[in-house]
Amino acid sequence: MSNSNHQDSALTAYPAIVTLEEEPSPTASHRQFFQTFSADSPGPIAGAYAAGNLAAPEPQNAAEAAKAVSPFAKDATPFIQHGASSLETHLEDMAGFITPVELFFVHNNAPSSLQVDIDSYVLTVEGDQIATPLTLTYKDILNLPSRTLFATVECGGNWRGFFGEVMGQEASGTPWQTGAIGMAEWTGVRLRDVLMIAGVKPNAADVMLIGLDEEAPAGGFRRTIPLDKALDPDTILAYAMNGQPLPPDHGFPLRAIVPGWVGSSSIKWLGKIQVSSETLWSHNNNTSYVLIGDDYPPEGEAEGQAATLQSVKSSLALPRPAELSAGPQMLRGYAHSPYKIIQVEWSDDNGHSWQPATLIDPIMRYAWTRFEFPWNPSPGRYTLMTRATDGAGRTQSKSIPFNEKGYLGNMILPHEVTVT
Repeated sequence: MSNSNHQDSALTAYPAIVTLEEEPSPTASHRQFFQTFSADSPGPIAGAYAAGNLAAPEPQNAAEAAKAVSPFAKDATPFIQHGASSLETHLEDMAGFITPVELFFVHNNAPSSLQVDIDSYVLTVEGDQIATPLTLTYKDILNLPSRTLFATVECGGNWRGFFGEVMGQEASGTPWQTGAIGMAEWTGVRLRDVLMIAGVKPNAADVMLIGLDEEAPAGGFRRTIPLDKALDPDTILAYAMNGQPLPPDHGFPLRAIVPGWVGSSSIKWLGKIQVSSETLWSHNNNTSYVLIGDDYPPEGEAEGQAATLQSVKSSLALPRPAELSAGPQMLRGYAHSPYKIIQVEWSDDNGHSWQPATLIDPIMRYAWTRFEFPWNPSPGRYTLMTRATDGAGRTQSKSIPFNEKGYLGNMILPHEVTVT
């Protein structure tokens, strides 16, 4: 780590669970942030490496990467593949709270997942609002105080494929159904801690996160988050996923996790952080990842309104369409939102009447919530629906204002089921 004295600290065991703050306070004063910094513990993955409990990822070089046939490091067989860069999870394959890495969706903005040489990897922190430009190696990052949280990562275009069916108007882009989402346990360092080491000046406003995927638009996929979100204690730079080092498809060696925001904000293969006193515009917050339509007047240099905070959603973990046997059974699904889910309801009469579903623990902010309800159908054709309500009082409705790129879709989805 350049421009900073650095000593190894005592190693700690990998934490099984960390209880999240109920409602983190991203609007805390900047002054409070500038005055406080707590170095509670070194990174758990560093400790696990030292204890021999985790195998460090094998270094990859350009020659090895060139040999790859698939654009993905993982087996694409279990997924719905959209083009050459996107893998969608079959939600019906999910049963538990955590999404296994092998079933976690992938969306790349470059032609393929990167294979990063860990020996030469560095993260740089710079900008007109950084007091001391900083360079961190992978080892430096592993030895910073750690943070673990459970959070979904969901593409902003999840459910885009239903715009035509439900709203009567097609949206452009990857036709995701319900599986451009995954839920994982993420471990890393707080972005605010990294910013503190570099020294953030009082006039800082925007933080741009830039990936190493130089073949992505603008030469390194990038998105901006406001300083308040960067200072949120749950905004982290993750180096571990489900207790193991990040896989290449999910951003090894380091990715941002910006919980509650669209997945494009959680930059993979993170290589640079820029902090500015001005609003930082890029292709991905003025042209792409923007809601464009009559209900979304343009903001600043953008063509519409940037897609940021996720919407509240719920869906059944069933094939589409589904075929089930008559008789008593338990149906299950997933609900998710940037806030806690407080209620899920279901209907089997096309939304004319609604009944409460049972929420399954754990129920926490940023993670998805499983739900279930008993159903005892006779043979026939049914249209099932679910709708969720979150802690901010937001409830799914049958329609939403249209936007051209199909972002943040959360209209109630009709789920056709044939019972025999």
